Amino acid sequence: MMIITRAGLACSLALVTTSASIADVNSLSIQTTNNWEDGHSGEIKFVNDGNEAIDGWNFWFEDGPGITSAWNCQWSADGNRDTFIDDGWNSTVNPGETVSIGYQATGVLEETISAAEFNGLPIEIIYQGTDDGEDDGDDGDEDDGDDGNTTPGCPGDTDGNGTVDVTDILAILDGWGPCQSCAADIDGNNVIDVDDMLAVLAAWGDCPATGPTNKRIVGYYIEWGIYGRDYHPADMPLDKITHVNYAFANIGDDGRIAIGDPYAAIDRAYPGDTWEQPYRGTYNQLNNVLKAQYPHLKTLISVGGWTWSGKFSDVAETPESRQVFAESCVEFIRTYNFDGVDIDWEYPVCCGLSGNTYRPEDRENYTFLAEELRTQLDAAGAEDGREYLLTIAAAGGVDKLENYELAELASHLDWVNTMSYDFMGTWDLSLTGHHSPLYANPANPSPNPNVRNFYNAHESISPWLDAGVAADKIVMGVPFYGRAWGGVNSDNNGLYQSATLVPPGTWDDWSSGATGMNDYTEIASFIASGNYFRFWDDVSKVPWAWSPTSHGGHFITYDDPESIQLKMDYIKENGLGGAMFWEVTADREAELLDVIYQALED
Repeated sequence: MMIITRAGLACSLALVTTSASIADVNSLSIQTTNNWEDGHSGEIKFVNDGNEAIDGWNFWFEDGPGITSAWNCQWSADGNRDTFIDDGWNSTVNPGETVSIGYQATGVLEETISAAEFNGLPIEIIYQGTDDGEDDGDDGDEDDGDDGNTTPGCPGDTDGNGTVDVTDILAILDGWGPCQSCAADIDGNNVIDVDDMLAVLAAWGDCPATGPTNKRIVGYYIEWGIYGRDYHPADMPLDKITHVNYAFANIGDDGRIAIGDPYAAIDRAYPGDTWEQPYRGTYNQLNNVLKAQYPHLKTLISVGGWTWSGKFSDVAETPESRQVFAESCVEFIRTYNFDGVDIDWEYPVCCGLSGNTYRPEDRENYTFLAEELRTQLDAAGAEDGREYLLTIAAAGGVDKLENYELAELASHLDWVNTMSYDFMGTWDLSLTGHHSPLYANPANPSPNPNVRNFYNAHESISPWLDAGVAADKIVMGVPFYGRAWGGVNSDNNGLYQSATLVPPGTWDDWSSGATGMNDYTEIASFIASGNYFRFWDDVSKVPWAWSPTSHGGHFITYDDPESIQLKMDYIKENGLGGAMFWEVTADREAELLDVIYQALED
């Protein structure tokens, strides 16, 4: 290991106070825990080597790594100085105890710290060996310094061959016990133990690429997925996703962003969690655990959605309300380590839930709200040394898009996710049809000209392009679910027919009632059973499924690998920015996601 000290200071300085004793903290150790292309994560640790408890601690250093976020502390940056203060729950450090602080930073860790103090007194900085695949060459043994550290972004790959396999299991077993800066010490706690074995097993297989594609693959993760669906953040195939939109945060009565389900978001315990963490739950799993494993991944907190859009008109109404909301969003993503904010306002001016507040001014106010968010996110990003993203989920219907200032709104956004689905559904039992067609089919007999001519993916994209929005700022949404009608007669194999009922969906329960919404995974099983038949609309470029016996005639509109491939072709041919999908739990085998990934990887 390498040791540096502030010039003119002794290397072993005993730190002693009287009442609230600092006891003996002689050094701060710092090491890299993970490297990626343009940054790294690391750990700062100190030990109370004395005989008295520490009651409250703080330290600072100057000219350190370009830290963008930190946890297990209250962190702030002022110029070249980073300051760390105890987080309350870890303020008392008993004799022999170690405090660990995690951080993320730009660039690589270099030995640049020029000065440091702990509780007001100078302290040593010890640069330890890293677990990032770039050994510093001074690891205390008699080789060339290369101990086979793990591949960046692939914890568990002890030999750096790009695959977590039996050789990594053997490395764990061979090194079992205390270990200083070893490749098999996956969690970096200087002990090779069962936690490291579990990390290897969890990462089994090929290591994720540093980034799946130069286009965006944006997937929604639903907070309520941890319940009946039993789908957790670690279940996502994150090697094939570039951005995760976490659905949803709410808006409180005070006009500030609010956690949707606190138990799911920050309280639920996962393996490795402790009561002393500042927060646990899906937020911690996604933003601290999984982002360290998949360094290409960016996460955004999605605000609103169909259920929680009722207060958007209020928060967008005045400069003051916009400022309060934007400030709360910045504080929120800093607290929970999100990379940005996704606004899911459904919808400005009209057409969402009947209890929502609407104003004619929503059209212009939406632009003003985006402008305020952009301003505050950029300012925070400059302070934190990182880029904070701002996106929206935009309506797909052209009638709703008339309530957006398309070009002006998009100018403040990193990109727009178009909700190019839900164009037809069981809110209208008079007519079955496609809920996510790529193109209009003139055979659609709907009396509504918008439904007949403009409710399709192509026409959800065109208004943005016609307004002058850059194509690569537009991300096309695709559904991983279908919509179904029951009581449909067999004419035209159920397409463009009347229905009599809403059939059950995949996850219906007593609170939802029948929804007619089926996960793609379930629809695929229907067809595989032989009781359903798949048909293809070569004009709209989408399939449908039909059973003459189930639910009195069961018609399901959905996307499958063939239609998804055609939509990916459309994205590439038109230079769009990528694909978004709702939502990840509905494609359990990643059959649709694989098509997206393989198409956009080229």
